[in-house]
Amino acid sequence: MSGGIARGRLAEERKAWRKNHPHGFVARPETQPDGSVNLMTWHCTLPGKAGTDWEGGYFPLAIHFSEDYPSKPPKCKFPPNFFHPNVYPSGTVCLSILNEDSGWRPAITVKQILIGIQELLDAPNAADPAQSDAYQMFIQDRDEYKRRVRQQAKLYPPPV
Repeated sequence: MSGGIARGRLAEERKAWRKNHPHGFVARPETQPDGSVNLMTWHCTLPGKAGTDWEGGYFPLAIHFSEDYPSKPPKCKFPPNFFHPNVYPSGTVCLSILNEDSGWRPAITVKQILIGIQELLDAPNAADPAQSDAYQMFIQDRDEYKRRVRQQAKLYPPPV
């Protein structure tokens, strides 16, 4: 697939997002220094889900699309050292719908990706750990894990 297909799909996704997106979420293509828009990189914010230890945090996430999108999934990254069992130390999210060999389907939208990642925050997949410290704490000391999650949420206050 050519980059024209990827960019066309992303332009449509952007229009759909602007018309209808979940409350508290932000997703926008990167603005270049010259003011032009880079549809291949999106800067997003995911709110912590109400009623969870993640509540109150607004977590930054970058989505990097390749020229092969939507045939291949994008790479989604939190800041490095983001504390979560399914986030690599680099910040890369480990989630089945982002895996080209298992859960990815070209029909999956940016909105579905972001909602899926928000769900993953509070419901880690212990069968697919990406980060040893967070995984061990999640398995062995749930109270300490929850404390660390609430502490991390405070590092990402609501945008002003």
